[in-house]
Amino acid sequence: MYSNLISIHPDAQIGKNVTIEPFSTIHHDVVIGEGSWIGSNVTIFPGARIGNNCKIFPGAVISAIPQDLKFAGEVTTAEVGNNTTIRECVTINRGTSALGKTVVGENNLLMAYVHIAHDCIVGNNCILANGATLAGHIIINDFAIIGGLSAIHQFVHIGAHVMISGGSLVRKDVPPFVKAAHEPLSYVGINTVGLRRRGFSNEKIAEIQEIYRTIFVKGYNNSHAIEIVEKEISQSNERDEILSFIKNSSRGIMKGFAASED
Repeated sequence: MYSNLISIHPDAQIGKNVTIEPFSTIHHDVVIGEGSWIGSNVTIFPGARIGNNCKIFPGAVISAIPQDLKFAGEVTTAEVGNNTTIRECVTINRGTSALGKTVVGENNLLMAYVHIAHDCIVGNNCILANGATLAGHIIINDFAIIGGLSAIHQFVHIGAHVMISGGSLVRKDVPPFVKAAHEPLSYVGINTVGLRRRGFSNEKIAEIQEIYRTIFVKGYNNSHAIEIVEKEISQSNERDEILSFIKNSSRGIMKGFAASED
């Protein structure tokens, strides 16, 4: 009954049982998976790849060209995984020649007015609260929670199971399993509640906590802290994930607890 109120390009690929509400526009070179719901006044530009059972609320704009003066019209994509909810007025720009795509994984919740810029990679099961803003080339790993009105600098890497306080300015990399807050952004403990909800044992949580006491609380520089952790804490997947993250950080990691008290 709404066909005359919806603009769908004939080359768009629309899956089965997709609902598209009035006044939405679907351009060419768009794929929308089965069972997805597209609310009214949504614009989906070329290059969008929307998964199955996604929900996109009014005012969202998916796969608009990057806000990057170097963009020269190259063919790129903006990819959204299955079961992801995109609330009102979210904007997700497509990639540039640097990566070729912007990716939002599966089972994510992007609350109202979130912005995800070109060439970002957001993992699975993440929550980005209202007004969170990602500059270009950011990586966010699985199960991260980004507080409302946070602004994340380009090329920052945020580890898995991280929780970042609302209103944060994120200029440095944030290693996995931690909570981050204050200005400048600093370590304020590990994400104990989140880890317990996801099945981490008390022993594993204690191990992660001890690693971060060495890295962030005891006053060592990063190189010395890494040496101590490698020597004194038994090898495990979590230990190795933390150490690999810090060793491979291109921007450097956020401040430790002691440094934040200066």
